[in-house]
Amino acid sequence: MNKYVERVYNGVIKENPTFVLMLGMCPTLAVTTSAMNGVGMGLTTAVVLIMSNMLISMLRKVIPDKVRMPAFIVVVASFVTIVQFLLKAYIPDLNKSLGIYIPLIVVNCIILGRAEAYASKNPVMLSILDGLGMGLGFTLGLTLIGAFREILGSGTIFGLQVMPDSYEPITIFILAPGAFFVLAMLTAIQNKLKLKSATNGDAPGEGTEKLACGGNCGQCSGSTCRENHAKLEEKLLKDKEEK
Repeated sequence: MNKYVERVYNGVIKENPTFVLMLGMCPTLAVTTSAMNGVGMGLTTAVVLIMSNMLISMLRKVIPDKVRMPAFIVVVASFVTIVQFLLKAYIPDLNKSLGIYIPLIVVNCIILGRAEAYASKNPVMLSILDGLGMGLGFTLGLTLIGAFREILGSGTIFGLQVMPDSYEPITIFILAPGAFFVLAMLTAIQNKLKLKSATNGDAPGEGTEKLACGGNCGQCSGSTCRENHAKLEEKLLKDKEEK
């Protein structure tokens, strides 16, 4: 597979941040009350991912190693501020719906993880495509969860009625507990089908050492995810170079 296509495929399918790596769970659970909110949050994060990956890759030989994390946060925070201003100016309803979760993109594990694991070590074009793939994968995950919650909780999708008038909406699915129920159901389906995910160490051909949290999500933290993911990326790159 072409290395440029591989970066996009990696983010959307192979290492989908929502369903495989299970990173960025805070916005995933909080804002997906509707499919539209999922699309909005996903694309907003994707723009920040692409732009921050691009700039961090361009500056990778300039940023001192000892201050790389603070430097990454400054870069990400700058792009988040720009995106938030644009949303306030042109899409105020979406900005209001997403609320505090737009500024919290600054500390999203996905963005800082890709900056540390990939953009700080690779050329600009590959880093941009890596950000694009991860951003699209995150958007896909949020949209699917939001769509399930909206259909079950309101009988609509993207604001359009899809369920018959006789359908009684299950209100809990558009409340906070509904996010956990839907994510748990989708994860259970993944595990039943033995698809690769952070909770499925039995995925065919994938040992727990290849999962984002080492297959032990109970002991995981955001920084642990980033460190393990960075180590995984380095190992995979070394293996490819040796081959």
